[in-house]
Amino acid sequence: MERVLGIGGHFMRAADPAALNAWYRECLGLDADEHGLWHQEAGATVFATFESETEYFGSRTQQTMLNFRVRDLEAMLAQLRARGADVAQETQEMEGIGRFGWVTDPEGNRIELWQPA
Repeated sequence: MERVLGIGGHFMRAADPAALNAWYRECLGLDADEHGLWHQEAGATVFATFESETEYFGSRTQQTMLNFRVRDLEAMLAQLRARGADVAQETQEMEGIGRFGWVTDPEGNRIELWQPA
């Protein structure tokens, strides 16, 4: 059986694609090129499904949620707050998994930030 090798991309609709790309670059440091190509650091990737009624993603209209690995969750959240981003006050820790925080991008997409254990 052929198997997928990894996630090859993530595509999002945006009212203002250029502004949203700039937000991801300036606020999260996602240094994708003009074609969207980004060479991420190697690390774990989680693929998980949730019940359709979950409120974990924020808005019920959001069907998927990006999760980015970060080196220092507190520093990233502070950086986002300093830029005026919509950062959730709460964080969560899961023993053996790591720490989590959330930010909502300018188009209303909730994003999870994960500092692996």
